[in-house]
This record gives sequence, C-alpha cells and structure tokens, in this order.
Amino acid sequence: MTRLLALALLLATLLPLPLQAAGAAANRADEPEAVPLNRIVALVNREIVTRLELEDRIAIATDQLRKQGVALPPRNILEKQVLEAILLQRIQLSFAKENGIRVDETQLDRAIGRIAEDNKLTVEQFRTALARDGIRFDRFREDIRKEIILSRVREREVASKVVVSEGEIDEYLTRRRESGAGTEWLASHILVRVDEKSADPNAQRRQKEKVDKAMAALTGGEDFAKVAATYSEAGDALQGGDLGWRNVDRMPSLFLEMVGKLKVGQHSAVVRSSAGFHIVKLRDMRGATGKQVLIVQHKVRHILVKPSEIVSDADAQRRVRDLRERLEQGAATFGELAKQHSQDGSAASGGELGWMAAADLVPEFAAAMEALPVGQLSQPVRSAFGWHLLQVLERREADVSKERERLEARQAIRNRKADEAFEEWLRQLRDSAYVELRLEEN
Repeated sequence: MTRLLALALLLATLLPLPLQAAGAAANRADEPEAVPLNRIVALVNREIVTRLELEDRIAIATDQLRKQGVALPPRNILEKQVLEAILLQRIQLSFAKENGIRVDETQLDRAIGRIAEDNKLTVEQFRTALARDGIRFDRFREDIRKEIILSRVREREVASKVVVSEGEIDEYLTRRRESGAGTEWLASHILVRVDEKSADPNAQRRQKEKVDKAMAALTGGEDFAKVAATYSEAGDALQGGDLGWRNVDRMPSLFLEMVGKLKVGQHSAVVRSSAGFHIVKLRDMRGATGKQVLIVQHKVRHILVKPSEIVSDADAQRRVRDLRERLEQGAATFGELAKQHSQDGSAASGGELGWMAAADLVPEFAAAMEALPVGQLSQPVRSAFGWHLLQVLERREADVSKERERLEARQAIRNRKADEAFEEWLRQLRDSAYVELRLEEN
C-alpha cells in the first residue's frame, strides 16, 4: 500500500516501488516449459479468467512466498487464493472503468520515471534491469497502470470520504501518551470472512469450521505464514498475512486490542467481528523514534476538478485551465471560483488548506507547490484526485511540534479508518459482482 494532503488530499497514487518488488509483481517474459490448456477457470461480471493467467499468477505468488521463506500451502489452496486475488483485482478494475478512473500515458510515464529514480536508475537503465530479470517492459507498464488505478479507486471511493473529528484526535493523543507513544508492533493476521447477509444458513458454520482448522494448525505448531497463506481470505494472505510494522495510528482498533494482550511470538484466540473471524500474531515490538519539528510550510489554496463518468480527464483539465485564465484576467477572485467550482472539502473556505508541508501531500501536488513562487498561479496539476489549480500565499520555516502532532494524529486516524472502511467496501463490491468459478471443471 504506504503516503497526504492533511485536510483534503490523501495517499499518493504510487508509493516508491523497489526494483525487486516491482519485478515480482510484473508478468515475466519466460514461458513455462509445459503450457496448460487455456481453459476458463472463472467468470467475473462480463470477463473471463483463463487457466494460463491463473498459472502465471501462481508462479509469481510461489516465487514471492519462497523469497519470504514461507512454506507453500497445498496446490489446490494456492489456486483458490490466487484466483480470489485475481477476481478482486478484476472487480475493482471493472468498477474503475465504469466510473471513469483512468491513467493516461503521460501519467504512467511519470510513475515509471519515479520508480526508476527510486532505484537510482534512468528509465533506459531500468528497462535493461527488468529485461535481465526476464520482465517485459510493456507488461510491466500495464501492471503499474493497474496498480495506480486500484490506488485511485481506494482513494476516491473510501479514503476521501473518511472524516476525523477534533474529539477523535484528542482521544487518540491521550491514548498514545497513556500507552507509550511511538510503540510499534510487527504483526500478521488471518481473516476468514463471514457474509452476514448470505441466504445460505450453513455459510457461517462452514467459515467457523475453516477458522477452527486454521487455529488447530497453529496449535499443532504450523508456521503462521503458511497457515495464513492456506486459510486467510484477506488481501495479504499470499504474503503470509504480514501487516508490517504498525504503530497505534495504523493498527486497526480490533487488532490493537488483540496485540496488547500478546507477548512476542504468541498468536491470539479466534476473535469475531462484523467482517468475520480473526487470528493475530505478534511477531515483534519496538519503541518510539524521534521526529523532526522544524519544517518548511506553505500556506496554500487550490481548486480541484474531478474527472467522472460525464466529465472526461481532458475536460477536467480544460475547466481548470479556463478558471486560470479567468483569474489571470481579473474576472473573479480565487476564493469565489473555489467556492463555485472546486470539488473538494476546502471549497467552502475558498480553497484554503492552511499551512502545509510537502510530506503531507501527494507527490504531484507537493512538487508543484514547492516549485511555485509565492503569489503565482500554477499550471493545471494532475493528482490521484483530479486536476488542481493552486496558489502559494506564504512560506515559513517553523517549529510545529504541536501542530505536527495533531496533524500526524489526524492522518493516523484517517489511515486506520480508511483501512477498515476499505475492507468493508471491498467485501460489498465482491458480494455484488457476478462470479462463477470453474476450477473444478479444470
């Protein structure tokens, strides 16, 4: 996943992707020695998933699990896990297409350029490195395009709708001080989903039996990562259920309560939530780290126009350009146009976002803001959220420890709530899709 405009914008469209991870995520050029018959293994909405596609993704998942030192689950289980991951991706991409969420070639070129830069390579050097690893550049580009689209779907449909109150921030800061601010947990989890709206009376029983099997495997000494890869229905199942390092801000409320009762190396009992059955393992803990408080801040305002089903990306850009021309001609004030045209929560205040640091913003917005002289209007700027017109009113370097603390708290709460909301949104999207599995026919 992980990277924000504190009051209005959220995560960046694409986090830095290490070369090795990027290579594992892309389809490889090498063909397997034995090519299976290319039968249909699933139907999802109006699309098909073929046996060749499934085998290709299984090979990638197998490679990832081996590199992580995770024992492979049985072949039939791995097939089902990988197929479910493909279905979830297809469903989200279909939703994105229906809602006009796209990535054009220019945006994709910029993303590829950032990945190459993160690996301290030029784009040409990066292409050569991919080729050495047997990864076709055109297929890699399309995989990155899909990842950006999926990120934008999450931001637009879930994260951008999360609201954080001042009271929640106060409560969060109080809890941090009482619990030891800065403590981080390295955890893994297993999720067995339950659809409480299912008409099948035996569905919950079958899922309970499934999580009981997972618990029995753990009790019998089976490696947690292998059990997660075998039984978990979470999106990170094929990564062994790895949640990574998380502090109180990024840990879901339920998991925070669970890990608080565990010692390093222990796993929890089965816990039920509205999403299903959970098991969490605490793998490690570490203490707080220091943080910088002297930063450059920009007092910035913006107008945001979002592409949609009826407004193309080009039309949204054109609207922002027209608004810029009106401001240049003195036909209106920035605040007036923001109130009338901006599709952002800051519209009511004339587009003003207050004092912001570059680290709080998506990369495209931050780069434009930092390069913009005070008082000048930017050219149209594209981000995950749409097209922006922005203006920097002032700059300063300040000790913002208190402000920063609240800003970090707000973002931490937002991230946690977005994680939880996304899981629920994805479950509902999956339930509403037409899916027909044909694995048994193969």
